[in-house]
Amino acid sequence: MRVFVTGATGFVGSAVVQELLGAGHQVLGLARSEESARALAATGADVHRGTLEDLDSLRRGAAATDGVIHTGFVHDFNNFPAAVQTDRRAIEALGTALLGSDRPLIVTSGFGGLSSGGRPATEDDVRPADVPAVRLSEDAGLAFAAQGVRATAIRLGASVHDRGDHGFVPYLIQLAREKGEAAYIGDGLNRWPTVHRLDAARLYRLVLEQSPAGARYHGVAEEGIPLRDIAEAIGRHLGVPVVSKSREEAGAHFGWMAGFASLDIPASSALTQQRLGWQPQHIGLLADLAQGHYFA
Repeated sequence: MRVFVTGATGFVGSAVVQELLGAGHQVLGLARSEESARALAATGADVHRGTLEDLDSLRRGAAATDGVIHTGFVHDFNNFPAAVQTDRRAIEALGTALLGSDRPLIVTSGFGGLSSGGRPATEDDVRPADVPAVRLSEDAGLAFAAQGVRATAIRLGASVHDRGDHGFVPYLIQLAREKGEAAYIGDGLNRWPTVHRLDAARLYRLVLEQSPAGARYHGVAEEGIPLRDIAEAIGRHLGVPVVSKSREEAGAHFGWMAGFASLDIPASSALTQQRLGWQPQHIGLLADLAQGHYFA
């Protein structure tokens, strides 16, 4: 297949591109700069210049291919609501270009807002109607399943880890360096699901090749790592104390990340593994942290 990939030079998207090319697919990757275009071309992928805000460019990229994998996101957590709306509009543009074609549209989502009563969330769990969505991608993408698009959603773990990670865990490390302490909130037993970037990339390919319309999948290798365990690993590596912050203190310490740092969102990928034959093969988050590259 010839696949249009947004976020093609990003942390997750670049691994997806390599996975697709290695499996014999062709890739048309979205690039917003000359530097990104050169990096993408060096992989053997074709380059499509544009941005997530350029909806006409997104529609052209989707129309020119056999399917779309949307991993792009504007990671501006100081204006997260605007980033969420940009993501929604991008998905609607991509889906519109695929109407009635039965071509795949894979969108990227997460676990915030799911209701599972404290147990690991499953692929069949959905956000209650009265709970605000953290991201709108899942609803926006799956709406096209009833319009002749093979639309699916992949919920990624809160930590997608590997060399080059610039997500939540590196931010926790940065905070620990700046403040001289590694912190968690309360008892620190709230859990984050995790997945290695290369395992996530393989999941995207399997969903592209196998999934029916309307399905949800979990990019989860570890169902839930307590935030206290992550803070303790950071504290050991940096040689700083590990401390608990109350919910009242969390905002001053964590800044924009305070809400994310308090989430308890364990999740299972048992149904994903059963339905697609996907088996995570790479090391877990704490083992990845133990390698030291996060602290180099």
